[in-house]
Amino acid sequence: MRPPKGKVTRWMEGGTENRLGLNPSDFDAEYVGGIIERMKVLFGEKHRYFRVSVNGWENVPPAPVLIVSNHSGGTSIPDAWGLGFAWHTHFAMKRPIHVLAHELVFSVRSVGRVFARAGILRAQPELGQRVLGEWRRDLLVMPGGDVDVWRPYRERYKVKFAGRTGYARLALKARVPIVPIANAGAHETLRVLTDGAPLARFLRFPKLFRASIFPVSLSFPWGLTIGPWPHLPPPTRLRYRIGPAVLPEGGFGEPGAEPSNAQVAAYDERVRAAMQDLLDQLRDEDARERRAPAELAAE
Repeated sequence: MRPPKGKVTRWMEGGTENRLGLNPSDFDAEYVGGIIERMKVLFGEKHRYFRVSVNGWENVPPAPVLIVSNHSGGTSIPDAWGLGFAWHTHFAMKRPIHVLAHELVFSVRSVGRVFARAGILRAQPELGQRVLGEWRRDLLVMPGGDVDVWRPYRERYKVKFAGRTGYARLALKARVPIVPIANAGAHETLRVLTDGAPLARFLRFPKLFRASIFPVSLSFPWGLTIGPWPHLPPPTRLRYRIGPAVLPEGGFGEPGAEPSNAQVAAYDERVRAAMQDLLDQLRDEDARERRAPAELAAE
């Protein structure tokens, strides 16, 4: 059951007449293809402002699947943009993917229309079920949300889903496998000193905004910032590692059956373990690359 919505939350959703982000049919492949073409200035092979590399495409089974990723890089979310670019480029716009996002992105209609045409949907379990079950399309979720995207820099290689397990329940009900994708690099575009969770609780952010953080960070061009300010990410390398599909122990239940809390918790634990293993691999790879120049200089 969702918590009751206050005035701020209703404002973020744009009022009852705002239907943006509620219809998978709003996805416009031609429109998204145009966006991907323009994004080549930042992510493409020729310009390489963001050097995107993806390993493990062979681990993605036929649609529909639930893609679960960690989230990094603050409000500017370069990790999400990079993953979207990589996905649509790899599948040549022939495999639509939807993303569940916070209602805030639909609060401004002009912005909300852009996101809706790009396949972004409000983070509602019913919509996820429709995408996977009725539309038979892939779905991307980043369960950690604000807690994950603003985790401190020292925790950049840690999975922080903040106890959110709705994605596991969604996959169990839809009877689709979960494909974990770990990313690293976006957290190098700023330095998150603290997520400010105690301050957020004191200011009643979870109730007012459905937000659990009030971060303090160092970023360009603002320097020291308090709050989830967007920043201008400097050039960096965005790396994604796709792991094998994770299935629930014992397989899926009967069609239409409601999974138990124990089943959801067990599936969530398996996915988080797989995700942490992928992040550990990226961490170790980074460590080896940092050691290499020093070892060469010492020879």
